[in-house]
Amino acid sequence: MAKIILKSLKKRFDQIEAVRDISLEIADKEFVVLVGPSGCGKTTVLRLIAGLETPTRGEILIDDTKVNDMTPKDRDVAMVFQNYALFPHLNVYENMAFGLKLRKLPRQDTDRRVRDSAKMLNIADLLNRKPAQLSGGQRQRVAVGRAIARKPKVYLFDEPLSNLDAKMRVQMRAEFVKLHERTETTFVYVTHDQIEAMTLADRIVVMKDGDVQQVGEPFELFEKPANMFVADFIGSPSMNFLKCKVVQENAGLFLKEGPLNFKFAPDFEKILLPYRNKEIILGIRPEHMYTLPPSGQETSEPDLRAVVDVAEPTGSTVYLFLKAGPFEPVCTVNAKNRPQSHAEVKVWFDRHEIHLFDPVSEKTIYSAD
Repeated sequence: MAKIILKSLKKRFDQIEAVRDISLEIADKEFVVLVGPSGCGKTTVLRLIAGLETPTRGEILIDDTKVNDMTPKDRDVAMVFQNYALFPHLNVYENMAFGLKLRKLPRQDTDRRVRDSAKMLNIADLLNRKPAQLSGGQRQRVAVGRAIARKPKVYLFDEPLSNLDAKMRVQMRAEFVKLHERTETTFVYVTHDQIEAMTLADRIVVMKDGDVQQVGEPFELFEKPANMFVADFIGSPSMNFLKCKVVQENAGLFLKEGPLNFKFAPDFEKILLPYRNKEIILGIRPEHMYTLPPSGQETSEPDLRAVVDVAEPTGSTVYLFLKAGPFEPVCTVNAKNRPQSHAEVKVWFDRHEIHLFDPVSEKTIYSAD
């Protein structure tokens, strides 16, 4: 078992509160990813679990044992750092065996663990090479292999893919998923890349300014964000936010602002009653905006009229950067149907994919089912 429990965890560096009263439970064999912008406290949480930092307040439990006062080596965790932390004068085999030798593991067991780990990561043919003779992806595999060889209760990863190129990151993400399945061990992984978080995690912990904003499964965070920060951070391109006014007309309730004219279905009236004649924020993701009416809306008026400022091709899709009065939303369209730059376009929103946010608290009022 390798369950991790954080109870009211705080960490202060002089006047800076890096971690603010975080409580979190990570289940045995779970893959949890801490994600957020630089300076949000995610790496500090990882270092607190590892024992590299001492909490100002709160408790850390691993397997129901309080480890606050335990040294890193006694916590039975292995950490993979962003900069790989390989010894340049040792070859791959010696780097992977280093921690096992410090633990005075018998030579035969050390050799078996190193070779098994190297085989698992497809680096068995690199054991005699020095780190300088390896590519970035190979060095990362060695760093991971060194951790695997220890067979700890918990693996901690601090942005391990940030130094790799885009193609290698995609490949290594798949390797991490396979590795988690093979080792059947608890993984805690830190990244600022929301795509890494979405593709790797059983659950994601979204952090901002030392606080946890939301914890949930990837699609839960994508479809039901707790607030505007989570809605903006999860998803690429980011969600569009349109600040507008709830207007009551004879035909029903509308959201209006400049070229935006969005009509609500009657069942929205109860949700919007407190906001009638007040401001609200409409959230809509780029992939849920269309330059042709979606099914069921063929006879409806467009929700937004805009001009294409820039059309950015990405292959099968094109990102349209639009200008529409006070708004500059992004819309994703099929490359075959893309309008040209500076063209006038009509835009329809998918009624089943809208989000509404309070303009003051920025908390979610409504997310479509």
